[in-house]
Amino acid sequence: MQQWLLINKKADFKAIGEKFQIDQVTARIIRNREVIEAEDIRIFLQGDVNDLHDPHLLKDGERLVTILAEKIRKKKAIRIIGDYDIDGVMATYVLKTALDRCGANASIQIPDRIHDGYGLNLKLIEKAKEDGIDTILTCDNGIAAIDEISYAKELGMTVLVTDHHEIPFADVDGVRVYKQSQADAIVNPHQQACEYPYKQLCGAAVAWKVVCLLYEYLGVPVEEAEVLLENVAFATIGDIMSLTGENRILVKEGLKRIRKTQNVGMKALIAQCGLEAAQIDAFHFGFVLGPCINASGRLDTARRALELFFQTNPVHAMQIANELVVLNEERKEMTKEGVEAAIRFCEENDCEKDDVLVIYLPEVHESIAGIIAGRIREKYYKPVFVLTKSEDGVKGSGRSTEEYSMYEELCKCQELFTKFGGHPMAAGLSLPEENVAIFRQRINALSSLSETDKKQKVRIDVPMPMDYVTMDLVREFSVLAPFGKDNTKPVFADKNIRIKRMWLMGKNRNVLKLSLVTSYGKTVSGIYFGDIDAFCNYIECKFGKVQSDAAFAGKENDITLSLVYFPKINNFRGEDELQFEIQYYQ
Repeated sequence: MQQWLLINKKADFKAIGEKFQIDQVTARIIRNREVIEAEDIRIFLQGDVNDLHDPHLLKDGERLVTILAEKIRKKKAIRIIGDYDIDGVMATYVLKTALDRCGANASIQIPDRIHDGYGLNLKLIEKAKEDGIDTILTCDNGIAAIDEISYAKELGMTVLVTDHHEIPFADVDGVRVYKQSQADAIVNPHQQACEYPYKQLCGAAVAWKVVCLLYEYLGVPVEEAEVLLENVAFATIGDIMSLTGENRILVKEGLKRIRKTQNVGMKALIAQCGLEAAQIDAFHFGFVLGPCINASGRLDTARRALELFFQTNPVHAMQIANELVVLNEERKEMTKEGVEAAIRFCEENDCEKDDVLVIYLPEVHESIAGIIAGRIREKYYKPVFVLTKSEDGVKGSGRSTEEYSMYEELCKCQELFTKFGGHPMAAGLSLPEENVAIFRQRINALSSLSETDKKQKVRIDVPMPMDYVTMDLVREFSVLAPFGKDNTKPVFADKNIRIKRMWLMGKNRNVLKLSLVTSYGKTVSGIYFGDIDAFCNYIECKFGKVQSDAAFAGKENDITLSLVYFPKINNFRGEDELQFEIQYYQ
């Protein structure tokens, strides 16, 4: 069920186009992304490191680096504790690299996903104490570790937190009461008293900002920190952060640097994935390279991925990178089986009536629960929690729709959980097995999703005839990149498009090629990468099997569709041609 909506923002697109030397269509897309003022448009199009916000605005930023610098000076033992996903790995790498540069006595610890769980825990604190650690420095975690930090303080340790997750709170009679941490300093832009203007930084970006402050404080040229921007960009894309404002600059600058990376491990990973550094873009970060890093934390240990980036031996780096690629292939197969099991669960457990899907798959590896939840959300367009059996009860991951703030909803029934945390769009939780059925009932009883909320919103940038599209216009769209969350590829719509012919392609026959005829009679090339079976079923249901067969045979037929599309340039046998990638149809 979809609701097609035209984004109808108003502006003087002609004037914007003239001022910035762009097509009016491009100007309209930028306005659709809520970029309004001339200076904001300039930064959107041309922003660089000089347009980044001042890290001094981060609450506790100066306090944290003052404490950290004193610990470095006194050669106190510092333990960096990160996380097992790409953001945690990159944040750990950023901090360890910087602390080594500053002469710190620093070690690192990445929690084991299965045995430790997410973030700071009592076992890690006790191990740090045994190892003679004076100071714990967290990255991409720590904000929710209220009891754990209290314990560390009882043991006499200094605790410094860098994080980007939501501040934990209790819902007391409908009023948010934020939980207080005993950490010596906390750098997290989500803190209420934090004046930092951009709140959507990932954990690695927050860590990098702290590094900038530390370098400045200790007299290290701050420009040296810029080499770490490739890691910040990698984490920003991999953690699916909003590609707006400052994050756009961080990713653009990081992409510039990764295309000329000197990191031996990064070079090896790029090579093992069959890519060339000069061609890397946000898509490769998110869907090719990033999953290899996450696979290590899911199926093995994220310390393996972290080791890759510290490698100086190219042969060893290639070996590790190859292991990560193989792990990711294994993860893909496990995910496929898990998605099939989740669909069966929904069909067998009367989930159609639920606003929020709670799917219990005891045998599924807990590390891929979040990926499965994401795939099921795409299929049903509902918030989804996938729960699995763990060593100490049940663990789960959730993926949400834009209308449902997952973390806030979990807060309303937090008494059911032994642990939980996350964002509006994703969350993690642990609970006793006897609470699974209660959780499904309660989270659905609390749901206030309306019928409109349950329809997937397809937002169309411009109702643009395919005939208007030129190669020059498509090339110009590159100024809108990098694409990702909150800055998706622009999509356009056209109606009365006839199918002249369609045929299946690819090794697994999972790509649909189409020869299309516009309402003005122009023949154009189309391609569809979505659910081919669903597309063909739609054609048969609406127009009949005879018409569908005729289209597959390249014969005259009566199939006419409205299409949401994205235009691109396809190079075939050395020749460029316009190709229209179909996103949605009706």
